[in-house]
Amino acid sequence: MRPIITPCAVAIALAFSLPAHSQTPAEFYRGKTIHLDIGASVGGGYDLHGRLLARHIGKHIPGNPTVVPRNVEGAGGVRLPNVLYNSAPRDGTTFGIVFRSVPFDPLLGNKAVQFDPTKLIWIGSTSSETSICVAWHTSGVTSIEDLRHKELVVGSTGNNADTSIFAKVINGVLGTRMRIVTGYPGGNEISLALERGELGGRCAWSWSAVKATRLSWVEQKQMHILLQLGLSKHPDLPHVPLVIESTRTSEERDIARLVFARQEIAWPFVAPPGLPKDRIDALRKAFDATMRDPAFLADAAKAKLDVMPTAGADIERLIVELYATPAPIVQTTIEMLK
Repeated sequence: MRPIITPCAVAIALAFSLPAHSQTPAEFYRGKTIHLDIGASVGGGYDLHGRLLARHIGKHIPGNPTVVPRNVEGAGGVRLPNVLYNSAPRDGTTFGIVFRSVPFDPLLGNKAVQFDPTKLIWIGSTSSETSICVAWHTSGVTSIEDLRHKELVVGSTGNNADTSIFAKVINGVLGTRMRIVTGYPGGNEISLALERGELGGRCAWSWSAVKATRLSWVEQKQMHILLQLGLSKHPDLPHVPLVIESTRTSEERDIARLVFARQEIAWPFVAPPGLPKDRIDALRKAFDATMRDPAFLADAAKAKLDVMPTAGADIERLIVELYATPAPIVQTTIEMLK
């Protein structure tokens, strides 16, 4: 006797046989858990930005999935983008926050890279960032012009960290004389070394971090702000020279733009390649909506975190533009970083 196949049975069979991408984002995400991976250890800026977004973005994603943050640090920040590119699920259930240097690591010769930034899916950045170079008040350096004639010892966490990269490039394009001492565990230790007189300065120091932790040093003139690092000036620092404006040739400007463009995407969130387009759109729209969410903005203000977001599509365009940088400019930049 042949089995009786009812219309209901046919419908159920079709539902299970349909590919996942035929679902709407709301249908796909309903009841799901999204992992928001953080490419840094607990307690730092990337961790703060990642966990803040995780608390709020779920209500803006169709289907309102649960969003769980987890730390996936290692390899100088390269471990997470390597994982996202090569082994993470490509269905929209995993994305993360990576170091701002990540989009440019392959271009500048980082050998640990196993990803193509132009193929990753950029969701957005919670804020742009302006960093500063400072000199301690006892160093005898009060301006960039002083720094062209007098050596300033600055602290760094490592050769591939912004604290080294930025100082090297500034020396290369502006003719300054910063001597870099590496080996400090973190930014707080560099600040303590300034107080002790062990260092004369610090470069690649986020202005938002200065405001949150050391603003009294600025107000009491214990340090001089020599330069701000980024593609545009911070509203708080209208009279401090901008690195781009301080360059003297078109080649110097191109090198500075290549290196300091990362400041425009200071806290970037990224997903694996190959996501269905409707889920890319859903994640990007959810990110943008979160940036306008009063509860998110209130939590950011409590944590003293700036919110000046960059949309995912804008990050994507910036990366494509910078990867079109002429090869001689890229090679000169690489030489400066050695």
